[in-house]
Amino acid sequence: MADLQEASITLPSDPASVSAARAYATDVVSEWGLSADSDAVDTVRLIVSELTTNAVQHTFGQSPTFTVDLILERDENLRIGVTDSHPRWPQRLPAAVRQDNGRGMVIVRSLMAECGGRLSVIPTPEGGKTVWIALPWP
Repeated sequence: MADLQEASITLPSDPASVSAARAYATDVVSEWGLSADSDAVDTVRLIVSELTTNAVQHTFGQSPTFTVDLILERDENLRIGVTDSHPRWPQRLPAAVRQDNGRGMVIVRSLMAECGGRLSVIPTPEGGKTVWIALPWP
């Protein structure tokens, strides 16, 4: 297998794009060798879902698109990045028990910790940001 495999998709910043991003990520990591019904694919799917939902909901229409990048490095690390053009970085907000939203980054951080992953946010040259999650490849 190659030392580096990469896949990327750019989608409109629209709620319907979240399911397209989830399906794309599932297809890519399955092509790279993960079983489509494995816990690892479920984790990738949920992380992509939460990060892309944030890119759609919290950019307030100021990011017309978002990009999902998947990078597999030497069959050791999977990096998941979601880039949008809005300058506001993800906020760690307390989620009220009966609140319908606000738990996305809490979910992502929990999954990441469970898998031994890392989170980073990197500014883009255009003034937006990429939220990166690095996970050990199972």
